Amino acid sequence: MRMRRLGTSGLKVSEVGLGCNNFGMRIDQKATQGVIDAALDAGITFFDTADVYGATKSEEFLGKALGKRRCEIVLATKFGMQIADDTSRAGGSRRWMMRAVEDSLRRLGTDYIDLYQLHRHDADTPIDETLRALDDLVTQGKVRYIGNSNFTGWQIADADWTAAGGTRFVSAQNLYSLLERKVEHEVLPAAEHFGLGFLPFFPLASGLLSGKYRRGEPAPNDSRLAAWGSRGAAALSDKNFDKVEKLTGWAQARGHTVLELAFAWLLGHPAVSSVIAGATTPEQVRTNAATAAWALTPEEVKEVGDLVA
Repeated sequence: MRMRRLGTSGLKVSEVGLGCNNFGMRIDQKATQGVIDAALDAGITFFDTADVYGATKSEEFLGKALGKRRCEIVLATKFGMQIADDTSRAGGSRRWMMRAVEDSLRRLGTDYIDLYQLHRHDADTPIDETLRALDDLVTQGKVRYIGNSNFTGWQIADADWTAAGGTRFVSAQNLYSLLERKVEHEVLPAAEHFGLGFLPFFPLASGLLSGKYRRGEPAPNDSRLAAWGSRGAAALSDKNFDKVEKLTGWAQARGHTVLELAFAWLLGHPAVSSVIAGATTPEQVRTNAATAAWALTPEEVKEVGDLVA
Protein backbone atom coordinates (compact mmCIF):
# COMPACT_ATOMS: atom_id res chain seq x y z
CA MET A 1 0.00 0.00 0.00
CA ARG A 2 1.47 3.34 -1.07
CA MET A 3 1.32 6.42 1.13
CA ARG A 4 0.47 9.97 0.09
CA ARG A 5 0.85 13.30 1.83
CA LEU A 6 -2.37 14.82 3.10
CA GLY A 7 -2.30 17.99 1.04
CA THR A 8 0.76 20.09 1.79
CA SER A 9 0.93 18.88 5.39
CA GLY A 10 3.55 16.46 6.69
CA LEU A 11 0.91 13.83 7.47
CA LYS A 12 0.96 10.71 5.28
CA VAL A 13 -2.02 8.41 4.73
CA SER A 14 -2.65 5.19 2.81
CA GLU A 15 -4.02 5.62 -0.71
CA VAL A 16 -7.05 3.56 0.27
CA GLY A 17 -8.69 4.52 3.55
CA LEU A 18 -11.32 2.76 5.63
CA GLY A 19 -14.65 4.48 6.15
CA CYS A 20 -16.11 3.43 9.48
CA ASN A 21 -19.72 4.54 8.97
CA ASN A 22 -21.00 0.94 9.07
CA PHE A 23 -19.70 0.25 12.58
CA GLY A 24 -22.52 0.19 15.09
CA MET A 25 -25.09 0.57 12.35
CA ARG A 26 -24.75 -2.35 9.92
CA ILE A 27 -22.24 -4.47 11.82
CA ASP A 28 -21.58 -5.24 15.48
CA GLN A 29 -18.37 -5.17 17.55
CA LYS A 30 -17.25 -8.66 16.49
CA ALA A 31 -17.69 -7.93 12.80
CA THR A 32 -16.02 -4.56 13.25
CA GLN A 33 -12.97 -6.34 14.70
CA GLY A 34 -12.74 -8.51 11.60
CA VAL A 35 -12.89 -5.50 9.28
CA ILE A 36 -10.27 -3.57 11.30
CA ASP A 37 -7.88 -6.53 11.41
CA ALA A 38 -8.21 -7.04 7.65
CA ALA A 39 -7.54 -3.35 7.01
CA LEU A 40 -4.42 -3.32 9.16
CA ASP A 41 -3.16 -6.50 7.48
CA ALA A 42 -3.74 -4.91 4.05
CA GLY A 43 -1.61 -1.89 4.92
CA ILE A 44 -4.46 0.58 5.35
CA THR A 45 -3.41 3.30 7.78
CA PHE A 46 -6.18 5.88 7.37
CA PHE A 47 -9.36 5.24 9.37
CA ASP A 48 -12.20 7.75 9.09
CA THR A 49 -15.21 7.90 11.40
CA ALA A 50 -17.54 10.52 12.96
CA ASP A 51 -19.29 11.05 16.25
CA VAL A 52 -22.71 10.56 14.61
CA TYR A 53 -21.92 7.26 12.87
CA GLY A 54 -23.85 4.42 14.43
CA ALA A 55 -25.31 6.88 16.93
CA THR A 56 -21.77 7.30 18.41
CA LYS A 57 -21.17 3.51 18.39
CA SER A 58 -18.74 3.72 15.47
CA GLU A 59 -16.13 5.56 17.50
CA GLU A 60 -16.60 3.18 20.41
CA PHE A 61 -16.32 0.04 18.25
CA LEU A 62 -13.32 1.44 16.37
CA GLY A 63 -11.46 2.32 19.55
CA LYS A 64 -11.99 -1.13 21.05
CA ALA A 65 -11.02 -2.89 17.83
CA LEU A 66 -7.80 -0.94 17.44
CA GLY A 67 -6.66 -1.39 21.01
CA LYS A 68 -2.88 -1.19 21.29
CA ARG A 69 -2.54 -0.84 17.51
CA ARG A 70 -4.04 2.65 17.61
CA CYS A 71 -0.53 4.14 17.27
CA GLU A 72 -0.08 2.40 13.92
CA ILE A 73 -2.80 4.36 12.14
CA VAL A 74 -3.98 7.86 11.28
CA LEU A 75 -7.22 8.25 13.20
CA ALA A 76 -9.72 10.71 11.77
CA THR A 77 -13.10 11.63 13.16
CA LYS A 78 -15.66 14.36 12.59
CA PHE A 79 -17.95 16.59 14.62
CA GLY A 80 -20.70 19.07 13.79
CA MET A 81 -23.66 16.93 12.74
CA GLN A 82 -26.48 16.78 15.27
CA ILE A 83 -26.30 13.78 17.59
CA ALA A 84 -29.67 12.14 18.32
CA ASP A 85 -32.44 14.65 19.06
CA ASP A 86 -30.28 17.02 21.07
CA THR A 87 -29.88 20.30 19.17
CA SER A 88 -27.16 21.41 21.61
CA ARG A 89 -24.92 18.57 20.39
CA ALA A 90 -24.23 19.99 16.95
CA GLY A 91 -22.45 22.71 15.04
CA GLY A 92 -19.05 24.36 15.07
CA SER A 93 -19.31 26.51 18.18
CA ARG A 94 -16.51 26.56 20.74
CA ARG A 95 -18.96 25.47 23.43
CA TRP A 96 -20.00 22.30 21.63
CA MET A 97 -16.60 21.51 20.15
CA MET A 98 -14.85 21.41 23.52
CA ARG A 99 -17.39 18.87 24.74
CA ALA A 100 -17.49 16.95 21.45
CA VAL A 101 -13.76 16.34 21.33
CA GLU A 102 -13.69 15.00 24.90
CA ASP A 103 -16.58 12.67 24.10
CA SER A 104 -14.82 11.40 20.97
CA LEU A 105 -11.52 10.88 22.77
CA ARG A 106 -13.27 8.85 25.45
CA ARG A 107 -15.18 6.69 22.96
CA LEU A 108 -12.09 6.14 20.81
CA GLY A 109 -9.98 5.26 23.82
CA THR A 110 -7.19 7.63 22.86
CA ASP A 111 -5.69 10.89 24.10
CA TYR A 112 -5.32 12.50 20.67
CA ILE A 113 -7.03 12.62 17.28
CA ASP A 114 -4.83 12.76 14.19
CA LEU A 115 -7.37 14.54 11.96
CA TYR A 116 -10.38 16.34 13.46
CA GLN A 117 -12.88 17.41 10.81
CA LEU A 118 -15.85 19.77 10.82
CA HIS A 119 -18.53 17.52 9.32
CA ARG A 120 -20.31 20.34 7.54
CA HIS A 121 -20.25 24.13 7.41
CA ASP A 122 -22.15 25.75 10.28
CA ALA A 123 -23.95 28.87 9.07
CA ASP A 124 -24.82 29.84 12.66
CA THR A 125 -21.20 29.99 13.85
CA PRO A 126 -18.54 32.33 12.41
CA ILE A 127 -15.76 30.26 10.87
CA ASP A 128 -13.33 32.37 12.87
CA GLU A 129 -14.77 30.98 16.12
CA THR A 130 -14.53 27.41 14.86
CA LEU A 131 -10.96 27.80 13.61
CA ARG A 132 -9.73 29.48 16.80
CA ALA A 133 -11.25 26.73 18.92
CA LEU A 134 -9.67 24.08 16.69
CA ASP A 135 -6.35 25.92 16.96
CA ASP A 136 -6.64 25.68 20.75
CA LEU A 137 -7.20 21.92 20.51
CA VAL A 138 -4.06 21.58 18.40
CA THR A 139 -2.10 23.66 20.92
CA GLN A 140 -3.41 21.46 23.74
CA GLY A 141 -2.25 18.34 21.89
CA LYS A 142 -5.71 16.79 21.69
CA VAL A 143 -5.77 17.20 17.90
CA ARG A 144 -2.88 16.97 15.44
CA TYR A 145 -4.45 18.30 12.21
CA ILE A 146 -7.82 19.71 11.19
CA GLY A 147 -9.99 19.26 8.12
CA ASN A 148 -13.39 20.05 6.68
CA SER A 149 -16.13 17.96 5.12
CA ASN A 150 -18.95 18.86 2.74
CA PHE A 151 -17.65 22.41 2.25
CA THR A 152 -18.21 24.37 -0.95
CA GLY A 153 -15.35 25.98 -2.84
CA TRP A 154 -15.95 29.44 -1.40
CA GLN A 155 -16.18 28.03 2.13
CA ILE A 156 -12.77 26.38 1.70
CA ALA A 157 -11.32 29.67 0.48
CA ASP A 158 -12.96 31.68 3.27
CA ALA A 159 -11.63 29.30 5.94
CA ASP A 160 -8.10 29.46 4.57
CA TRP A 161 -8.08 33.27 4.49
CA THR A 162 -9.65 33.46 7.96
CA ALA A 163 -7.02 31.18 9.51
CA ALA A 164 -4.51 34.02 9.01
CA GLY A 165 -1.43 32.36 10.40
CA GLY A 166 -3.30 30.03 12.73
CA THR A 167 -3.99 26.34 12.25
CA ARG A 168 -5.33 25.74 8.73
CA PHE A 169 -7.49 23.00 7.35
CA VAL A 170 -5.26 20.42 5.66
CA SER A 171 -8.01 18.30 4.10
CA ALA A 172 -11.40 18.43 2.42
CA GLN A 173 -13.74 15.44 2.44
CA ASN A 174 -16.57 15.38 -0.09
CA LEU A 175 -18.73 13.06 -2.17
CA TYR A 176 -16.88 12.18 -5.38
CA SER A 177 -17.05 9.29 -7.82
CA LEU A 178 -17.24 8.60 -11.54
CA LEU A 179 -21.01 9.02 -11.24
CA GLU A 180 -20.99 12.08 -8.96
CA ARG A 181 -18.58 14.77 -10.15
CA LYS A 182 -20.02 18.10 -8.96
CA VAL A 183 -16.91 18.79 -6.87
CA GLU A 184 -14.90 19.23 -10.05
CA HIS A 185 -16.49 22.63 -10.67
CA GLU A 186 -15.27 24.45 -7.55
CA VAL A 187 -14.44 22.23 -4.58
CA LEU A 188 -11.62 20.19 -6.09
CA PRO A 189 -9.92 23.25 -7.66
CA ALA A 190 -10.21 25.08 -4.33
CA ALA A 191 -8.66 22.16 -2.46
CA GLU A 192 -5.77 22.06 -4.93
CA HIS A 193 -5.24 25.83 -4.80
CA PHE A 194 -5.13 26.01 -1.01
CA GLY A 195 -3.07 22.84 -0.60
CA LEU A 196 -5.75 20.65 0.98
CA GLY A 197 -5.63 16.90 0.57
CA PHE A 198 -8.87 15.74 -1.02
CA LEU A 199 -10.64 12.75 0.55
CA PRO A 200 -13.45 11.36 -1.64
CA PHE A 201 -16.16 9.33 0.07
CA PHE A 202 -18.70 6.97 -1.56
CA PRO A 203 -16.19 6.16 -4.36
CA LEU A 204 -18.39 3.31 -5.54
CA ALA A 205 -21.48 5.53 -5.83
CA SER A 206 -23.23 3.60 -3.06
CA GLY A 207 -22.45 0.31 -4.81
CA LEU A 208 -23.38 1.19 -8.39
CA LEU A 209 -19.71 0.88 -9.33
CA SER A 210 -19.23 -2.38 -7.43
CA GLY A 211 -20.85 -4.55 -10.09
CA LYS A 212 -23.52 -5.94 -7.76
CA TYR A 213 -26.48 -4.11 -9.29
CA ARG A 214 -28.17 -5.12 -12.54
CA ARG A 215 -30.25 -3.07 -14.94
CA GLY A 216 -33.99 -3.67 -14.52
CA GLU A 217 -33.56 -5.53 -11.23
CA PRO A 218 -34.38 -4.18 -7.76
CA ALA A 219 -31.56 -3.54 -5.33
CA PRO A 220 -30.65 -6.51 -3.09
CA ASN A 221 -32.50 -6.40 0.22
CA ASP A 222 -29.31 -6.00 2.26
CA SER A 223 -27.89 -3.18 0.11
CA ARG A 224 -27.57 0.52 0.85
CA LEU A 225 -29.77 1.51 -2.09
CA ALA A 226 -32.56 -0.80 -0.92
CA ALA A 227 -32.45 0.86 2.49
CA TRP A 228 -32.76 4.27 0.84
CA GLY A 229 -36.16 3.44 -0.66
CA SER A 230 -37.26 5.79 -3.44
CA ARG A 231 -33.92 7.61 -3.39
CA GLY A 232 -32.12 4.33 -3.96
CA ALA A 233 -34.54 3.29 -6.70
CA ALA A 234 -33.91 6.59 -8.50
CA ALA A 235 -30.18 5.84 -8.52
CA LEU A 236 -30.87 2.64 -10.48
CA SER A 237 -31.69 4.66 -13.58
CA ASP A 238 -30.96 3.76 -17.19
CA LYS A 239 -28.72 6.83 -17.40
CA ASN A 240 -26.53 5.54 -14.59
CA PHE A 241 -26.45 2.02 -15.97
CA ASP A 242 -25.43 3.36 -19.39
CA LYS A 243 -22.40 4.94 -17.70
CA VAL A 244 -21.63 1.86 -15.62
CA GLU A 245 -21.67 -0.37 -18.70
CA LYS A 246 -19.27 1.94 -20.55
CA LEU A 247 -16.90 1.95 -17.60
CA THR A 248 -17.20 -1.81 -17.16
CA GLY A 249 -16.26 -2.40 -20.78
CA TRP A 250 -13.26 -0.05 -20.55
CA ALA A 251 -11.99 -1.77 -17.41
CA GLN A 252 -12.54 -5.31 -18.66
CA ALA A 253 -10.65 -4.56 -21.89
CA ARG A 254 -7.63 -3.93 -19.66
CA GLY A 255 -8.12 -6.93 -17.39
CA HIS A 256 -9.74 -5.08 -14.50
CA THR A 257 -13.15 -4.66 -12.85
CA VAL A 258 -15.26 -1.53 -12.73
CA LEU A 259 -14.68 -1.47 -8.96
CA GLU A 260 -10.94 -1.30 -9.51
CA LEU A 261 -11.43 1.46 -12.06
CA ALA A 262 -13.53 3.50 -9.63
CA PHE A 263 -10.64 3.67 -7.16
CA ALA A 264 -7.85 3.98 -9.73
CA TRP A 265 -9.57 6.90 -11.46
CA LEU A 266 -9.94 8.85 -8.23
CA LEU A 267 -6.34 8.14 -7.26
CA GLY A 268 -5.32 9.43 -10.68
CA HIS A 269 -6.12 12.95 -9.50
CA PRO A 270 -3.07 14.57 -7.84
CA ALA A 271 -5.19 16.36 -5.22
CA VAL A 272 -6.62 13.08 -3.90
CA SER A 273 -4.74 11.86 -0.82
CA SER A 274 -6.83 8.82 0.12
CA VAL A 275 -10.05 7.25 -1.16
CA ILE A 276 -12.40 6.49 1.73
CA ALA A 277 -14.40 3.30 1.32
CA GLY A 278 -16.63 1.61 3.86
CA ALA A 279 -16.76 -2.17 4.34
CA THR A 280 -18.80 -4.69 6.30
CA THR A 281 -16.60 -7.75 5.70
CA PRO A 282 -12.87 -8.52 5.60
CA GLU A 283 -13.29 -9.61 1.98
CA GLN A 284 -14.54 -6.17 0.99
CA VAL A 285 -11.58 -4.56 2.73
CA ARG A 286 -9.08 -6.75 0.91
CA THR A 287 -10.77 -6.08 -2.44
CA ASN A 288 -10.74 -2.33 -1.89
CA ALA A 289 -7.13 -2.30 -0.71
CA ALA A 290 -5.98 -4.26 -3.76
CA THR A 291 -7.26 -1.55 -6.11
CA ALA A 292 -4.31 0.69 -5.22
CA ALA A 293 -2.08 -1.55 -7.34
CA TRP A 294 -3.56 -0.15 -10.58
CA ALA A 295 -2.23 3.29 -11.50
CA LEU A 296 -3.75 5.17 -14.43
CA THR A 297 -1.82 7.60 -16.58
CA PRO A 298 -3.08 11.22 -16.82
CA GLU A 299 -4.25 10.42 -20.35
CA GLU A 300 -6.25 7.42 -19.11
CA VAL A 301 -7.81 9.49 -16.33
CA LYS A 302 -9.02 11.97 -18.92
CA GLU A 303 -10.22 9.23 -21.26
CA VAL A 304 -12.27 7.54 -18.56
CA GLY A 305 -13.71 10.85 -17.38
CA ASP A 306 -14.75 11.71 -20.92
CA LEU A 307 -16.59 8.38 -21.20
CA VAL A 308 -19.13 9.49 -18.61
CA ALA A 309 -18.98 13.26 -18.96
